[in-house]
Amino acid sequence: MPLQAVIFDVDGTIAETERHGHRVAFNRAFEEHGLPYRWDPEPYGELLAQPGGERRLEKYLLAAGHPAEEASELATSLHKRKQQLFLAIVREGAIPLRNGIARLVDELVAGGIAVGVATTAGRVWVIELLELLLGDERMSAVRVIVTGEDVSALKPDPEVYLKALAGLGCDAGQALAIEDSAAGMRSAKAAGLACLVVRNGYTTGHDFTGADLVVDDLDESSIDLNALRQLRESAP
Repeated sequence: MPLQAVIFDVDGTIAETERHGHRVAFNRAFEEHGLPYRWDPEPYGELLAQPGGERRLEKYLLAAGHPAEEASELATSLHKRKQQLFLAIVREGAIPLRNGIARLVDELVAGGIAVGVATTAGRVWVIELLELLLGDERMSAVRVIVTGEDVSALKPDPEVYLKALAGLGCDAGQALAIEDSAAGMRSAKAAGLACLVVRNGYTTGHDFTGADLVVDDLDESSIDLNALRQLRESAP
């Protein structure tokens, strides 16, 4: 079926947010709360197996020996402050778009292809990040943004993509997802979308069996609108 919409993940896909963004903000939140924990770059990659920052924190705190109720309350408090600290990092310009994203969004808009976002992240910081990195004109072309706050189950559950498709008024067979992780890829495929994976430093070792195409960089791999159309048409 012909391509009608492309739905992007955010963390690690549209922008390199994890290593120098979220991880740093988590560590600053730990320090402000007087906690001894610090997430170094490489071990943090393993923690990313748990989608959702607050759930990641709670799981980590439970493993560190905090009682369940305390871990839950502390995770909520830490995550709220971490979001504020992360936005400060974003405003400093420390988190860039990944190569090829701006070009590809421009090509999609020019080609009349709908653009959407499907992420497990929080709505407030996602919208501000996208506004800062994409700019007003590109942001105005994003027709739907579904976040982790809009669903009951996070990736790899397909709910976030199903909601994005509903918001776009698009059939799954006419849409393609761009993801960076195995959980995101499984979410998109479970919703019936074709999926292009753009790996990053934290996801190079993921199992991407089932992806329609896996690349390391949109520019170096010559991914353009025609390539996305062909990918969608050739997908099962």
